[in-house]
Amino acid sequence: MDKANRKSSARAPIKLGELNYTPVLIALAVVLLTIVVLFLWKRKKTVRSAVLFTGLCDSGKTYLFAHLCLGGARETFTSIKENVGSFKTERGRVLKMVDVPGNERLRGKFFDEYKNIAKAIVYMIDSVTVQKDIRDVADFLYTILVDKATSKVPVVVLCNKQDETLAKTETAIKSMLEKEINIVRQTRRSQLQSVDNSSSSDTFLGKSASVDFEFEQLGQRVRFVPCSAMEEQFAGLTKFLDTL
Repeated sequence: MDKANRKSSARAPIKLGELNYTPVLIALAVVLLTIVVLFLWKRKKTVRSAVLFTGLCDSGKTYLFAHLCLGGARETFTSIKENVGSFKTERGRVLKMVDVPGNERLRGKFFDEYKNIAKAIVYMIDSVTVQKDIRDVADFLYTILVDKATSKVPVVVLCNKQDETLAKTETAIKSMLEKEINIVRQTRRSQLQSVDNSSSSDTFLGKSASVDFEFEQLGQRVRFVPCSAMEEQFAGLTKFLDTL
């Protein structure tokens, strides 16, 4: 018993001040640094900094893009890849502008590439041929509005070529699109049901299938603005860009 007591008393008590906390502190610092780096990387990756110019071919997107980003009109051709430039608003803010090709085979690819950095979307429409092309116009606009990546992004539907006699007004175009989107959403809903026998809110716009679609039903604001790129009448667009 005396021998055991002597061994116990021989052990010096460990004081907190004598403990080596260096490895623990280093480990905590590494963890915190990793969290900060991942947060900043994710934030940088998803930052919304671009205004996307979208729409069908020959709607005037690239012509207007050249006006805004290059300071004047340029001879343009059907784009086979995106055009990227910058525009300085009246308030002095510089915005990144991306002109997405309107070709049916390319527009989906380039829209998917840039949609996650979209700060706003300009959807260009040829006001003269819109009635003839209404199905394609409505279908592509539906794709943009229903996408989760852009469902909260402000959209300007720019009704171009208002200087021409046969041009439809922005009010008429809005009404035409609402009627056509009713058809598009029913078609897509039926296609989805035929695949998995269910419906999905990811492919449906509006309140319900029993209520006619109106743009006012959306959580995002969709503005219809008249425009004539050829006559340099696009003040409604530049005022909108100044609010971003």
